[in-house]
Amino acid sequence: MRVQALLPVLLAALMAGTAPSRMAGAQTPGAADETQAAPGAPQAPEPPAASEERVPALPVPPTEGGATQTAPSNGNARPGASTAVSPGQGEDARVTRFGPVSVADLADRLLDAVVNVSTSQGVERPGRGIPPLQAPEGSPLQDFFDDLLRDREGPGERSVQSLGSGFVIDPTGIIITNNHVIGDADTITVNFPNGEQLDAELIGKDAKTDIAVLKVDAGKPLPFVRLGDSEDLRIGDWVMAIGNPFGLGGSVSIGIVSARGRNINAGPYDNFIQTDAAINRGNSGGPLFDMFGNVVGINTAIISPTGGSIGIGFSIPSNLAVNVIDQLREYGETRRGWLGIRLQALNEDIAKGLGIEQEAGAVVMGIVPGGPSDNGSLKVGDVIVSFDGRKVEGSNDLPRMVAETKVGKTVEIGILRKESVSAPAEPETVEITLGRLEDGEKMMAENEAAPTPDAGQPGEETGAVETLGLTLGDVDDEARQKFNLPDDASGVVVTAVAANSAAAEKGVEAGMLVTEVAQEPVASAAEVKEKIDELKEEGRRNALLLLRATNGDVRFVVMPID
Repeated sequence: MRVQALLPVLLAALMAGTAPSRMAGAQTPGAADETQAAPGAPQAPEPPAASEERVPALPVPPTEGGATQTAPSNGNARPGASTAVSPGQGEDARVTRFGPVSVADLADRLLDAVVNVSTSQGVERPGRGIPPLQAPEGSPLQDFFDDLLRDREGPGERSVQSLGSGFVIDPTGIIITNNHVIGDADTITVNFPNGEQLDAELIGKDAKTDIAVLKVDAGKPLPFVRLGDSEDLRIGDWVMAIGNPFGLGGSVSIGIVSARGRNINAGPYDNFIQTDAAINRGNSGGPLFDMFGNVVGINTAIISPTGGSIGIGFSIPSNLAVNVIDQLREYGETRRGWLGIRLQALNEDIAKGLGIEQEAGAVVMGIVPGGPSDNGSLKVGDVIVSFDGRKVEGSNDLPRMVAETKVGKTVEIGILRKESVSAPAEPETVEITLGRLEDGEKMMAENEAAPTPDAGQPGEETGAVETLGLTLGDVDDEARQKFNLPDDASGVVVTAVAANSAAAEKGVEAGMLVTEVAQEPVASAAEVKEKIDELKEEGRRNALLLLRATNGDVRFVVMPID
């Protein structure tokens, strides 16, 4: 009797132990969380408490001392995966190694600070130039034709509208967006998620970084977000974009940091964050958040053959934007530092020609007359390796460093300088007091607009010299007139370039001036040929030429001697 009474109990226990295991093996991770029992159905045995717990992304109570903790694994993670709690600005976020469990709480906290920016601009419309379109009598298309050609009734002004995104960074009503969003708008309207619309005042804008600062008067404190540290971002970190793609307000997308330091030739200070978070038209000017709710980027551009997101979007790093925003808020304009030099990238060939082992740095290719560096401190051929205590990796880094430095500051610049052909480049430090870039640009524009002196009458023709695939001639009156060279031009003029030669591949063109060979000045075509022959006898395989283009740009070119 006792054995018979126990059999049903043993069978029930056996079934209870095997059924959950079979279900788990048949479902994808997380599917059990979404399954609900039908009304009246018997309830399955409850799983252990550890596998039942779901860990939200936000909020998470801050830990004592801000230390990083490890939380229990949630049901969606692989065995052994942990959930890290990382301290951040504002609330903390809990993220698994496979990404955030959810960004719902994070988005809910940030959505009210992201706005829609709409603009209106009046433009001249053309006069009547196309005859009216006539549809057959009684055709319903006539109304369509009339509407289509309404703007051709005569000259006047029509309104052009555009839409973009922005975000509030100060409860008093300071809003950040892109310069290209507001352009030359006559009116700017900010639309808030709650439906409120406010006219905005343009505080300042900067075309070089594509940033604009707006101000609205809401009469009350506004929800706002904070700028974070974009230098803390790593490739692979999760990020979230909020904006108004195609005018659809309050849209949230999530992705990762795909790359950093991207140069897309959008401006002189390109240093974009690349992300695969969906960014479309209308997202411009909107924020890119990290998982702690800090703005680490301003969404500004995409690469797309269709106009829609293909997973390649670009954001201005917050660390680049913050200095521009501060200047626009304080002065209504930018006040960037200026060295007054022209630069060229340092590559392996140029480094060897300059006698330098490293390839990090920027080569000085010219000194702007009257600029801060026009005091003998820097020379053409110097390689700048550090600026104000920061290492210069390449020619793209230095302009950004200088622009971020306060006007009037005296900075130390580390250089490598080669005093002679045989001597190695030696490290030196020079001090230069920075000028203001905006003043320098105005001065250079005035100098370029100055009339060129009369070249005079052609003189006697000088014999040409051929070397390195180049035909060279002396700089005389005939050459000045033929190639529109200034009266004070010096060096040797390139009169022809052999097709399919190394010189042609490197962009050497007729009219350029050869001013140095192996960092030694040359004054005649014969002198160039003589120095090339000397380098060849020394066993050199390449010759370093300093060229000046017709527009005044100077650059080094490494030419193979053989």
